[in-house]
Amino acid sequence: QVQLVESGGGLVQAGGSLRLSCTASGRSISSYHLGWFRQAPGKEREFVAVSKGNSGAEWYADSVKGRFTISRDFPKDTVQLEMNNLESGDTAVYYCAADGGRSWSIQAERYDYWGRGTQVTVSS
Repeated sequence: QVQLVESGGGLVQAGGSLRLSCTASGRSISSYHLGWFRQAPGKEREFVAVSKGNSGAEWYADSVKGRFTISRDFPKDTVQLEMNNLESGDTAVYYCAADGGRSWSIQAERYDYWGRGTQVTVSS
């Protein structure tokens, strides 16, 4: 069993930066793929970034590539999302998720555990 808790959301002006954090408890998640997803009102939940289990290799959605950076501290069972050059389109509730499967995925359905989310609002 894994519990995930996000923090760091808030209000920021366009062009600004924000750093989200997710802490895991219950068991070690070193082998889990840790993903960040976001959901805006009226839209489906979409993939943002993933840190692959064991290796920590990164993969990003095209919409955030070059602006966002995902990182994790394996011993501390934490994952962060550094968001730079924020745009109004980045406004959403951001969720941390964990996937215990062998292969990694950008599909939300593949993830087994979810945090409750943290709101990110970008003003223009």
